[in-house]
Amino acid sequence: MVVLSQSVAHINLPTINSFDSNFTQIPVVDLSNPDAQIHIVNACREVGFFKVVNHGVPMEMVTSLETQAMSFFKLPQQHKDKAAPFGYGNKCIGQRGDTGWVEYLLLGTNTGLIAQDSPAIFPHDFWLMIRKYLAALEKLTCEVLEKMADGLNIEPRTVLSRLVSAEKSDSYFRINHYPASDQTKLGFGEHTDPQIISVIRSNNVSGLEIALKDGTWVQVPPDPTSFFITVDDCLQVLTNGRFKSVKHRVITESLKERISMIHFGGPPPNEKIAPIASLMEEGEESLYREFTWDDYKKAAFNTKLACNRISFFEKCPA
Repeated sequence: MVVLSQSVAHINLPTINSFDSNFTQIPVVDLSNPDAQIHIVNACREVGFFKVVNHGVPMEMVTSLETQAMSFFKLPQQHKDKAAPFGYGNKCIGQRGDTGWVEYLLLGTNTGLIAQDSPAIFPHDFWLMIRKYLAALEKLTCEVLEKMADGLNIEPRTVLSRLVSAEKSDSYFRINHYPASDQTKLGFGEHTDPQIISVIRSNNVSGLEIALKDGTWVQVPPDPTSFFITVDDCLQVLTNGRFKSVKHRVITESLKERISMIHFGGPPPNEKIAPIASLMEEGEESLYREFTWDDYKKAAFNTKLACNRISFFEKCPA
């Protein structure tokens, strides 16, 4: 089983005054709408987070993968521990002491997906299902990014999508399992994702929360038929701060298990990240110094979850 983490009462979460349980304005974007690109840009400017519907990803495939993943997480702990070399972990998040009420599989999408030497740990069908799912998710990710480029009036419209569809793109796939609990616990601490965008799908159990611009935390109502998109750190830089990467966290307070599957769209390691030239207005100065994705990964993964990593690359005001 997952090792017990600290309860919410002992981890200095925001007080009730900074939590709005009545917020219902999570932006929803219908990808079949001719004006979808406008709604995507507005959502990224205002919230940094939105839900997409009519996304074209077959739900049968999604639920089948979720069922397979849940079967793995129900295995005895000693069996799951054998999968550590293939991306399994529990309780520990990152390398700087963050913990949570979570166990997970974390996989690079371009390497190591088919664990040929671990047939006893993962069924072959599980890996085939992941490949099909990731192919559909990459298509969805590129569609969202290209509509985003259209909405920002930048060319070519593939300026963002090429970063995550490149052969050497450094994207990741994570399956998080939050066990049922009779106490409120911190499942995953507050953080922003370092990549370009993240595409999230969860079962019908609440827990995901996002922070609004004023710092208020709001709960995201679960919707297993849709996908949620987050603006990530690199997208904030690429848009020169027009979009803000959204802080989010998971609080588990349910007797039901929660499982989420996240595709992190990342660029190739040597890709230079800087504001997009065609987006910059005359006389506009970059808020950030140029860096590579590899530079940013090193900064991100050597800090605590809640650290403001973008600040390491901000230009000092004159």
